[in-house]
Amino acid sequence: MSIARKVFEATMMSSSRVLPAATAATYNNSCAIPVVAVSSKLQTHPRRRRCCSHAAAATSRSSGGLSSSSSLICNKALRLNQQSSVFSRAGATPICAMASDAAAGVSTIAVGDKLPEAELSYFDEEGDVQIVKVSELTKGKKVVLFAVPGAFTPTCSTKHVPGFVEKAEELREAGVQVLACVSVNDAFVMRAWGESIGVSGKVLMLSDGLGRFTKALGVTLDMSAKPTQLGIRSRRYSLLAEDGVVKILNLEEGGGFTISGADDILKSLKGAPVV
Repeated sequence: MSIARKVFEATMMSSSRVLPAATAATYNNSCAIPVVAVSSKLQTHPRRRRCCSHAAAATSRSSGGLSSSSSLICNKALRLNQQSSVFSRAGATPICAMASDAAAGVSTIAVGDKLPEAELSYFDEEGDVQIVKVSELTKGKKVVLFAVPGAFTPTCSTKHVPGFVEKAEELREAGVQVLACVSVNDAFVMRAWGESIGVSGKVLMLSDGLGRFTKALGVTLDMSAKPTQLGIRSRRYSLLAEDGVVKILNLEEGGGFTISGADDILKSLKGAPVV
């Protein structure tokens, strides 16, 4: 039996307290993994769970059983590992690697809520980058914001944005003072995209490059597993806000496009049922 193993067993037999750092770092001979992994939340790979079990079993055999404190630590670590090692079927990416908005305590925006504060950027007509706060954009105004998963993507480029460009005048006649598209892309991409699909000043192309506004709304969409590797983007939606308060919200599941078009907002504004 190695000296390191003897030190570990002697400590476990003589104390019911949590392992001190020096002893906790001792390596378990049977699996060559630090014993500190038993009480750590840092590693969640299935191999760690097996190592925790091996360490607990080996110590139990040599010392007549773990102390109550050490047993609780090991059991808690095993439960944490089991919970956090669940893999998503789509891309075999640990779900814990990207916590959902709900798990992070972020509520999804709803009708009646105030839009969260954030800074969005865009290029003005002179070609200069401008930054606008959501509160400034919506103060005292009737505003329609719609979001897309990504610039230059098929549905966004051929249906979603063109639909709002086509209906821009009708929306303004219905009282909408600001019509803007939001995407988790930088301002340069948003400008180039707007020019390529003929926005022509009818829709303000807003960049939420860091995704802060999207995250604050609770509508992030993880597209990392897609072949296009888009990463964290926004769910597709359209909303009407009056003085910053959400009055109409058409939020899609993921990147679907069924209820968030310009026609849907117009029907809501005119009091007609959305079908």
